[in-house]
Amino acid sequence: MNIRDTKIINSIIANTPGLTNGARYANTLIEISLLETKAVLERNSVTLMGLSEEEAEIRQKKYGLNEVAREKKLNPFSRLWKNIKNPLVLLLVGLAVVSYITGDIRATIVIGSMVVLGVVLQFVQEARADNAAEQLQAMVSTTASVIRDGKKLEIPLKELVPGDIITLAAGDMVPADVRMLATKDLFLNQASLTGESVPVEKFVNHSDKDVNNPLELGNICFLGSDVESGSGTAVVLFTGRQTYFGSLASSITGERELTSFDKGINQFTWLMIQFMIVMVPLVFLFNGLSKGNWMEAFLFALAVAVGLTPEMLPMIVTVNLSKGALSMSKKKVIVKRLNAIQNFGAMDTLCTDKTGTITQGKIILEKHLDARGNPSVKVLHFGYINSYFQTGLKNLLDIAVLNHVDLKEQIVLNGDYQLLDEIPFDFNRRRMSVVVEDHEDDHILICKGAVEEIMGLCSHVELDGEVLEVLPEHDIKRRKMIQELNAQGFRVIAIAYKMVEKEVHDKVYSINDEFDLTLLGYLAFLDPPKQDAAEALSLLETNNVKVKILTGDNDTVTASICAQVNLPVESILLGSQIDEMSDKTLALEAEKTTIFAKLSPSHKQRIIKALQQDGHVVGFMGDGINDAPALKAADVGISVDTAVDIAKESSDIILLETSLLVLEEGVLEGRRVFGNIIKYIKMAASSNFGNMFSVLGGSIFLPFLPMLPIQVLTNNLLYDFSQTAIPTDEVDKEWLAKPRKWTIGEIRRFIFFIGPISSIFDYLTFFLMLYVFNAWNNPALFHTGWFVESLVSQTLIIHVIRTNKIPFIQSRASWALITTSLIILAVGIGLTVSPLAATLGFVTLPPTYWLYLAAMIIAYVLLTQVVKSWFIKKFGE
Repeated sequence: MNIRDTKIINSIIANTPGLTNGARYANTLIEISLLETKAVLERNSVTLMGLSEEEAEIRQKKYGLNEVAREKKLNPFSRLWKNIKNPLVLLLVGLAVVSYITGDIRATIVIGSMVVLGVVLQFVQEARADNAAEQLQAMVSTTASVIRDGKKLEIPLKELVPGDIITLAAGDMVPADVRMLATKDLFLNQASLTGESVPVEKFVNHSDKDVNNPLELGNICFLGSDVESGSGTAVVLFTGRQTYFGSLASSITGERELTSFDKGINQFTWLMIQFMIVMVPLVFLFNGLSKGNWMEAFLFALAVAVGLTPEMLPMIVTVNLSKGALSMSKKKVIVKRLNAIQNFGAMDTLCTDKTGTITQGKIILEKHLDARGNPSVKVLHFGYINSYFQTGLKNLLDIAVLNHVDLKEQIVLNGDYQLLDEIPFDFNRRRMSVVVEDHEDDHILICKGAVEEIMGLCSHVELDGEVLEVLPEHDIKRRKMIQELNAQGFRVIAIAYKMVEKEVHDKVYSINDEFDLTLLGYLAFLDPPKQDAAEALSLLETNNVKVKILTGDNDTVTASICAQVNLPVESILLGSQIDEMSDKTLALEAEKTTIFAKLSPSHKQRIIKALQQDGHVVGFMGDGINDAPALKAADVGISVDTAVDIAKESSDIILLETSLLVLEEGVLEGRRVFGNIIKYIKMAASSNFGNMFSVLGGSIFLPFLPMLPIQVLTNNLLYDFSQTAIPTDEVDKEWLAKPRKWTIGEIRRFIFFIGPISSIFDYLTFFLMLYVFNAWNNPALFHTGWFVESLVSQTLIIHVIRTNKIPFIQSRASWALITTSLIILAVGIGLTVSPLAATLGFVTLPPTYWLYLAAMIIAYVLLTQVVKSWFIKKFGE
């Protein structure tokens, strides 16, 4: 939630129900921020050794789990009510009530059956999808680092309680509202609370008594923010709904910005309701005026209203989305939002981080070289010391160094080195330093980081044990050597050091101490591509999804990886170049660029927004803290189980397996889901539009109702049953070959061209029944004839509309849809000769009627196929 105006924030704090008594919450935080560390611990009845497990259990029973309202699972009754309160369902319930009041019990039963059918199917399938996602979600670990009984533990985020002592490091999400007890260059991103993307530094002490906005307190951190750099220790003040973020989440539970898919569904729903609003009063008036029986006209208009309502739409949408989510869950993919499935299918551009996504994320230290490029044990030694002693988030490079060789016994157990201080990593400096004391009491600052950053800070270089001044001509040779390593796919970082004066005691080091360094050498790593990366990217390209690499790494290494996975590189754009571009220029450049290198988190977010503004549906795949803004900005955010907390929380989809092939499966599943939804929409819309002309025309010139109300409702109920199998249908490979977006204009155009075709054959049926079978004085015969023709044509025409190919020959529906269609046809025709025939107003049709019907259905299918083929050729869909 983005809130920029502090006045609005203070207003919310004061007025939001449940926000820990509003103003009292703010005053409590301000009061705690002014206390000394000892007083804060006493207030929370805890020491720096942390709570005991017994005390933590007692507090959890008192305060509850550390969860916010938006994560609450719907109980069965809430889910059922959510499904019932859909406007289309409520409309049908209203029509059923009116039917009951007017004494038409048969109509009430039929309409009620439609409601039950739609709601129950939607309820069951949605629950299945949620249960599958919940089972997979249990496999995803989001934890907090806590000190209990003097031991540092990793516990599930939800088990945190007020009074817990926690530690924070880069990449962590702040797990509750906390007061800082110790900090080291701690910078937080509070954008989820304030909308301000600039990191905020946090300290231990806060002495400004005039601050009245809790978000401006320098030593209070809030749930929902995340650590960009640095480290710290804090005590938990509030958890779950009692936190600032949790209370705000409670006040907006259920509110979510509508996607283009949601808006499209709503537009279609209201389009159908508009048809009904126009048609139903006209049908009522025409029949009432021409027949004189206003009650009969009212009941018929009521039945027509039911017939025109696309009551199965909510069920079709939910069942399709849920089916897609269930299908993905079997592939170990968690779909956190059902609509993400459809967005997957609409995605035409996938932006992805490189390390850990395209590559294996298992970086191997291959070389440790001095400044001339010769193997150097001292470079390895100093690199190990730096990686071992840093307290922040250990990245893949650190892990590779520590796994390369075990120097722990020499460095730590023998007491050769002791940590004095550290200067944590951040994404702007792209380096970090530790200050250690060796066995000779010398103080050494060891710095490692991006080659360009480190070399820019070095005034000297060590060669064969001798420290020399840096000469520009030698620097050029060293940079060329690095470029050659990069071209071979190596990721290279530099190691430098500085001897610090021992006379300075208890010195607190900062980035201002990272100067006048001595370049020691380089560490070269390999992060090979995942085995299936090339195949996965090729499949995405085949399915018309462009892949772009967004990385903080350098362009040469990234280009090498792209070559290894056969990803063509059209153009390369660097973060420094992006800084000089306007949004409009960036959008133009982003279209033709494959590699975006040396990026900051804000660069990634800006690139995604530029692509979106240019009409693209953009997915982003990442696993690091620097990917969180991009994951939130993307239409589909994809992360992996090994991602940092904030990345997982920012994503829509979480991959539990390392294979990238699931991406293509997700894209195709999204398109398949959308395709089946569109089938129902096109069929329901065109059928309703055609029926509008048929019913209106019949109401004008027929001396009796075109069809009895109970017959209209029975026809609609049978037709609804025939549509329940649409989610099982296959979608043509050609249709799946490119991204699909929702456009109500295309739907409307399809309605106007295809809809009236059914009216042509309805009027042919009218002519047949009136003039061939002389039904002017036999309304029951007319009703039966049109009932059968209407049901058969509607049920079979879905097989034409469902594909762009020739139905039954080039493309066949799923066996479930074929079987359902045949059963419904058999039931509908059977009703006309069953014991219920008289109750429903049916009579036996003449034998020759079936010959005429067969000829009309064949003609109807052929004409629809011809018009459909012309429509596709002219409009492309």
